Amino acid sequence: MTALDVVFGAVALVAAASGLLAVTTRHVVHAALWLVVCLGSVAGCYLVLGAEFVALVQLLVYVGAVVVLVLFALMLTRAPIGPNEEVSTSLAHRILAAVLGAAVTALLLAVLLPIAGPARERPGTTSTAVAEQLFGTWVWPFEVLSLLLLVSLVAAFAVSRMLRSAEAGADPDAEGAEP
Repeated sequence: MTALDVVFGAVALVAAASGLLAVTTRHVVHAALWLVVCLGSVAGCYLVLGAEFVALVQLLVYVGAVVVLVLFALMLTRAPIGPNEEVSTSLAHRILAAVLGAAVTALLLAVLLPIAGPARERPGTTSTAVAEQLFGTWVWPFEVLSLLLLVSLVAAFAVSRMLRSAEAGADPDAEGAEP
């Protein structure tokens, strides 16, 4: 066992633990922050494996865009941040979800572990080849995705403004309301 194996195991353990905390916490903001830790740990796994470009894309796209979009959407729509009894599930549902998650994990491990063999160099998987594909062939889908994220952020802001104005109009004690 080399030092890289130990580092990879430690980073993978942090990723698994933070992923588990992200899906089990009852606070939405805490879930988003645990997701940041999980996705950052996955980027660390990529770094240990020598895929620096994929680690950078992981940080930029997922941590830098998706999680920030989730946090902005939560802030702009003024969603309830704490536990909400309306969307809470019973203990039986949570136990069933945990059992199903463990079963899916066991199934994936049973399928993927036998095909995992010694590491070998595969043609066309260098950082240069990935960059040529990403910034040549796939540049427009990534640009459209960034535009979609921007539009959804603006839409979340617009929805929050509409809700605020509707609440102000419905409240007779609001400033400027007719008696």
